[in-house]
Amino acid sequence: MRIEISPGHRLYVDITGFGQVPHGPTLQDKPVLLCLHGGPGFDHSSFKPAFSALADITQVVVYDHRGHGRSDRRPRKEWTLDTWADDVVRLCDALGIVKPIVLGQSFGGFVAQRYLARHPAHPAKVILSSTSAAFNLRRKLAMFERLGGPGARDLAERFWLDPTPQNMADYLRELMPLYNPTPGTDPDSGARKIAVWEILDHFVRTEMPSMNLAPGLAKAQCPVLVLAGEDDPVCPLADAQDIAQALPERWRQFVSLPGCGHGTWRDRPEAAFAVLREFIQS
Repeated sequence: MRIEISPGHRLYVDITGFGQVPHGPTLQDKPVLLCLHGGPGFDHSSFKPAFSALADITQVVVYDHRGHGRSDRRPRKEWTLDTWADDVVRLCDALGIVKPIVLGQSFGGFVAQRYLARHPAHPAKVILSSTSAAFNLRRKLAMFERLGGPGARDLAERFWLDPTPQNMADYLRELMPLYNPTPGTDPDSGARKIAVWEILDHFVRTEMPSMNLAPGLAKAQCPVLVLAGEDDPVCPLADAQDIAQALPERWRQFVSLPGCGHGTWRDRPEAAFAVLREFIQS
């Protein structure tokens, strides 16, 4: 379904699980897990069907960021972290969601970090999954070289410095298989994804190179889980450790999983969802 979050502007939203469940003679509210997808330029489909595993303890809400996927197309001037972060609040207002648990995966983690800085009293909890607070190309290149050799390093450098259509196609074909040690089992997952490559190109060339989200993390007013894979080439473990260090000590939780790459649930779903369950229910 498409939800209007401001006049004439709709986001595509999908919901798994009841928001209220029977509890004796009453209905009891479940917490809402609001999932922010990666990219930029991709869509929410990467959460399906895996995150249905949490529908017994939360109402799982996924959506496509402004301009992405099945959401309304929007002008280039709106493709900013501030706008995407404020959309989290706009969407919650439209759906009547109070105190969500916000999960940001990869680029969605950039959005979640900016949201946490701009609206620190809004979430109940935040999960920053396989993400970074800044663009550290040196770390990315070192990881790609460790996992794929000098050729992988060179291709990664070409793409991140100049995301032309050809460099992007080469990167997707050669380097995406290095994102996770466990091969994907769904051959149709890529075909289901709606990609808006212009957003990726725009963000990589404009806001991402100078991005520094760490100072805003000091404003956190709720528990924040930083979840990382130890074999993640694009958001390396050291990036996640930097995020954890930037958070107030009283709020931060940090978990790294060995044998996992980008999106820990893709490699070790039982371990990753056990961590998420414990955090959600704590």
